[in-house]
Amino acid sequence: MAENFFDLTGNVAVVTGASRGLGQYFARALGRAGARLVVTSRKVEDCEPFVAELAGMGVEAKAVALDVRDRESIAAFGTAAEAAFGKVDILVNNAGLNIRKPALDVTWDDWNTVLETNLRGTFFVSQSVARGMIARGYGRIINISSVTSVFGYAGLAPYGASRGGVRQMTMSLADDWGPHGITVNALAPGWFKTEQNRAMYEDAGWVEYLVERIPVKRPGAPNDLDGAIVFLASEASRYMTGQNLLIDGGISVGATRALLQKKG
Repeated sequence: MAENFFDLTGNVAVVTGASRGLGQYFARALGRAGARLVVTSRKVEDCEPFVAELAGMGVEAKAVALDVRDRESIAAFGTAAEAAFGKVDILVNNAGLNIRKPALDVTWDDWNTVLETNLRGTFFVSQSVARGMIARGYGRIINISSVTSVFGYAGLAPYGASRGGVRQMTMSLADDWGPHGITVNALAPGWFKTEQNRAMYEDAGWVEYLVERIPVKRPGAPNDLDGAIVFLASEASRYMTGQNLLIDGGISVGATRALLQKKG
């Protein structure tokens, strides 16, 4: 019988920022592939309804508190995540946020909030989990990046800087930890409707503008990321590391018309 490279049975996966949004979609996909799950949010009780939902799917999961901007919280998380099921094989660094403002309106605190959450938090959460992975000689770390890591967008300077930093950090950690059996890759979604950008998608004119620039002619749906997250977590990606995998419907190709439109 052929080996199923996408089977995660026996693996333990941590998904940060899983009280809502894409984090929950990532966790469901990994759970359906066979992984046991540790899901995090700043308050454990915020994840408890989701743990119950996962149990209803037949997925074993536990919730752990994690504030990625707090050093002591990260240290406690590292211990608790290992203790939950005795190991961590897969880490999905999903916890993140965005503050959307024109560049002249961005404050010192805005900048620090975004970079401390998305970039510094991703690094030190990875560091806390990698210690155990190195000891066992195996690990899959998946950092959540963005199409903003390769394209510039007005109003997203701190966010784009943080995601560009995640992309560069992913390459560095891949080189650092590769000899220990750990792959480190980034998953870079394009334009997906989430709680962070719901207001944008309520503007029909903006959605039309966006779709015109996406070759597949629609924004992303959260389940469009399921295959990619399982791929990066599984043996199917075992010879891939340091990469920034764009799942964006093709918007990163540029999507600029190079042919005149026929009239009539």
